[in-house]
Amino acid sequence: MPQRDVFHEVIKAALIKDGWIITHDPFTLSIGIRKVFIDLAGEQLIGGEKDGTKIAVEIKSFLGESEVAELEKTVGQYVLYRRVLGEQEPDRELYLAIEEKTYNGIFSEPIGNLIVTGEQINLIVFSADKEEIVKWISEI
Repeated sequence: MPQRDVFHEVIKAALIKDGWIITHDPFTLSIGIRKVFIDLAGEQLIGGEKDGTKIAVEIKSFLGESEVAELEKTVGQYVLYRRVLGEQEPDRELYLAIEEKTYNGIFSEPIGNLIVTGEQINLIVFSADKEEIVKWISEI
């Protein structure tokens, strides 16, 4: 199993504050002999009923030396996970969770805008200090 992102517990707490029930930590999907591990999965019940919204969340800190290299790796991972998720859990939406500073950095630059819109990446922007979700951005 892969190592947890430094913001794992922060986004988990933020999602719970936002009314989400964490159902998987991590969310493991198998395809053939391979497994992929999405950081979290959750549900938000509608009126107490189980047919609420379902999400899977991949968390990325972008704390490496090169934000462009981090973006390259993240986008590849996101596309792979979205494809596997679409086959196995088509009613679950995939989101990429990023810290507010990252969103205001590379994701607000032309390269970030190009990738988010072109690859239809759903974002959860969160405040690490407040352990709160700042905004949801759905490109689908």
